[in-house]
Amino acid sequence: MFSHGVCEEPGRRVTTIASERTLRGLGRRFDAFLTDPDARFGMMVMAGTGAFLIFVGYLYPAPPAILFLGAVLGSLSALTAMGIVLIYRANRIINFAQGDLGALAGVLAVSLIGGPRWGFYSSVLVGLAAALAMGAFVEVAFVRRFARAPRLILTVATIGIAQLLAAGQLGVPTLFGFDLAPQDFPTPLDFTFEWDPVIFRGNHLLAVIVVPIAAFALGAFFRYTRTGMAVRASAESSDRALLLGIPVKRIGTLVWVLAAGLSALAAILRAPIVGISIGSVLGPGLLLRALAAAVIGRMENLWVTFAAAVGLGMVEQAVVWHTGRTLIADAVLFFVIMGALLLQRRGVVSRAVERGASSWQAVTEVRPIPPELLGTPEVRYGALAVRGIVVAFLLLIPLALEPARVNLLSFGVVLAILAISLLILTGWAGQISLGQWTFAGFGGAIAGTLVQSGWNFFPALLAAGLAGALVSIVIGLPALRIRGPFLAVATFAFALAGSSFFLNQEFSAFEWYLPDPFERILRPTLFGKFDLESEYTFYYVALAFLAFVLVSVRSLRRSRTGRVLVAARENERAAQAFGVNLMRARLTGFALSGFFAALAGGLFLFHQHDMLESPLQPAESIALFSIVVFGGLGSVAGVVLGVAWFQVLNYFVGTPEFRYLTTGFGLLLVLLIFPGGLGQVIYGIRDRLLRAIARHRGIVVPSLLADVRTDHGVATEAEPEEPLEIELELEESRR
Repeated sequence: MFSHGVCEEPGRRVTTIASERTLRGLGRRFDAFLTDPDARFGMMVMAGTGAFLIFVGYLYPAPPAILFLGAVLGSLSALTAMGIVLIYRANRIINFAQGDLGALAGVLAVSLIGGPRWGFYSSVLVGLAAALAMGAFVEVAFVRRFARAPRLILTVATIGIAQLLAAGQLGVPTLFGFDLAPQDFPTPLDFTFEWDPVIFRGNHLLAVIVVPIAAFALGAFFRYTRTGMAVRASAESSDRALLLGIPVKRIGTLVWVLAAGLSALAAILRAPIVGISIGSVLGPGLLLRALAAAVIGRMENLWVTFAAAVGLGMVEQAVVWHTGRTLIADAVLFFVIMGALLLQRRGVVSRAVERGASSWQAVTEVRPIPPELLGTPEVRYGALAVRGIVVAFLLLIPLALEPARVNLLSFGVVLAILAISLLILTGWAGQISLGQWTFAGFGGAIAGTLVQSGWNFFPALLAAGLAGALVSIVIGLPALRIRGPFLAVATFAFALAGSSFFLNQEFSAFEWYLPDPFERILRPTLFGKFDLESEYTFYYVALAFLAFVLVSVRSLRRSRTGRVLVAARENERAAQAFGVNLMRARLTGFALSGFFAALAGGLFLFHQHDMLESPLQPAESIALFSIVVFGGLGSVAGVVLGVAWFQVLNYFVGTPEFRYLTTGFGLLLVLLIFPGGLGQVIYGIRDRLLRAIARHRGIVVPSLLADVRTDHGVATEAEPEEPLEIELELEESRR
């Protein structure tokens, strides 16, 4: 018995040791699986698939025919989404003109069918050819000029391109005698199949045939052709591709041509089913659906993007089947985008993305007047004279206008406050926000609800500002967890979901923070003397708020918080080396921007006596962003000038085509020629005057001479140099 026990004990020990080693090995493999980006992404895809099955199976069950219709429409959005992925992989930007590239071709094709009565196939070929040519033109004329610029600047340029294309979409139908593009036109396939409750026709059959062919052809092109492999190599590293002899510029043009062709094919196939949809400026819903699928695919995987677009199309149709409206679908897309951004981590981003991601590094801030010249009479009295003229103009101009015109001036003052909030977020923090009007809408909703509950004017506006700061932080947190211009996608989705769902007074679930639509918001009487129902009184109160915001922003920029925001924008690695918490700094910028935006929204609510839906549309937030960039993100004065330009354009130019043309062209002109906007022009004139004064007084001013170089005896403006004071500012802030 003893020997038997001795024989068993080593065996048991060996078995136990082997089991422990096996368990430890399995544990290490499981840990490696969890830390592997591809494994995490696969788990995310499986979780998304399960959520999709639960959604359409239990929450919003729909008939198979409805789900199949959603798959057809989703596959069309998939083509646009794949174009977005292609551009992102090649240029590391989010192309907000992707929808408009295809929409312009779709408008041209249906106009040819409905106007000159061209055949379907010939019109489609002309439309596709126009899209391919437009993609090549955009890449050569605009994208190449920003080849060495930070990626966010090129992303902003696509917004200007989208506005130019939107002007073309409105103008093309007029060439054929239409006010808008025709929505009903014949297609060649005579096919009808009834699958209760949907009747599928030849239009659906054409999409079912063409879309898979286009998707598989694109996949085969990238996998099996030398040109496709060259595109993939250029997307990974353009410098390495150049060393290998790959023509990177021609490859870049080819990518834009392919992306434009995919978007045009989607728009043309979609037109006979649901009508022609215009892209990001006038119809943001289509672009948002494509962006949601691209974000789920990490802007990298074409097949996951395609599958996500199909799944989102099925979810949308299931929601519409139950609710009869697409408003809830917009909210679902918003939560999908936010969830996809939350689940992604920095480890998911490739090295190419890390190299390409950049903040807004080209914002040249305006320097103050050099101290050497502050004591001269010309500068001292000249500055006082300019300020006095501006203040006198703002104070006296209402006295010469009728109340209706003063009302417009008040709106301009409120818009200036909203634009300054965007200056903090984009000009200082280097983040693109395409939903600033929606933050203002939340502020207006909170202020209106509190006033109807008996709150006073000033506490209601303060509470509105705090609510706006909180909402801004919630929206910004997911987008800042990974590098790249993903905040633009998040705020774009927030703008669409906010206007259609969260700020929609039709939904009773939001009654606790939305004012009663049947009760008019009355302007109060302040201190028993100043009746704000008078347009003149309200203008001066709004002007006082603008003065408060200007003083606050000036103090903020000179504080440690402002210096940290700018330093983090200019050089992330240097800021982190000095111990700056980038996440905290940017969320601070978000909070401040949201506070001022919501404050402007509260004032706008009192200005209009109600909540209006038109300013909350995503197109208005995009227009505001364009105008702020046009005015200049390097100075507050430039932003205010941009708002003044917008007011003149808005109320003296009536046609939307001209508005989109001027704002889009103006935005591109600023980015190409005057990166500092109108502010750069104004302050450039100021610096020339200061140089003349310095020469006249015989004073040497090094800061002014730094921007001037002598070329054969002629003094000319030098190119702006890269900022070198970041480390000094950070060191000063730490002291």
